[in-house]
Amino acid sequence: MDGTLLPTFSHDVSARNAQALRAAQEAGIAVAIATGRRQAYTAPILNGLGLRADMPLITSNGAVTRTLSGTAVDRSHMKAHVARGLCGLLRSFGAVVFTFDHEGPGELVLEDLEQTHGRIALWVEANRKSIAVVKPLENALSDGNDPIQGMVAGGLSKMRAAEHALKESEWSSACACIRTEYPGRDLSILDLLPEGVSKGWALARLAAQLGIDRKETMAIGDNWNDLDMLEWAGQSVVMGNAAAELRTMARTRGWKQAPPNDEDGVAVVLEKALARRSTAGAQA
Repeated sequence: MDGTLLPTFSHDVSARNAQALRAAQEAGIAVAIATGRRQAYTAPILNGLGLRADMPLITSNGAVTRTLSGTAVDRSHMKAHVARGLCGLLRSFGAVVFTFDHEGPGELVLEDLEQTHGRIALWVEANRKSIAVVKPLENALSDGNDPIQGMVAGGLSKMRAAEHALKESEWSSACACIRTEYPGRDLSILDLLPEGVSKGWALARLAAQLGIDRKETMAIGDNWNDLDMLEWAGQSVVMGNAAAELRTMARTRGWKQAPPNDEDGVAVVLEKALARRSTAGAQA
């Protein structure tokens, strides 16, 4: 979604991107949206675009997959005792948030609302109705009350230090850590997931369920939390607005590059793919 399907600083899918998604579905292509956002923060943006109700949404960086209409497809949880351990390890680095798989107050739990202002103030305002403040945060993570995802956010240097601390800790084998960076805002987000969970993990499981071969998949992404998905897919495309380091990696691996998100890069890629498909069908 952010940095790929959505324009910068916008919550509206462009008309061209929306049309390309619809055209792909009409051509019989299974379209899935994979995002770090949770379902409740994703579906409202896509509703009203004329997309299929059974379109899969891989949300919370792979922890939950549902259709656009909300039908459950797949889900993974982080054990509560692991989440409690992460609180003690990471709270000194930035704002720690845990996400639970239900809508309404308590879907997002944190212990200091003031700490989240600044870099992620807009996120707080957009999600205020879903946030519950619990201090200490461990009190929201009793055994059996397992979250689907955690998050710690802050400046780039602090989050890289937090990632290093996690990798050196006793919790590294029980938790996957996926980094997303926005250098222009000096903002980095570490998504904390059950071990092994990622967008790529969820995409592989979804493709198997739909009977789609890995060679028949294409992934489009712009950030480090897309890396596993890009590595798994048969065809991989990195957005032109991605970090320079990720675009360099794409070139070394033979991945394609799309125009930036503000130039409807997703639509450009899909339009070309549909044109090739149409030409191949005509020649068959």
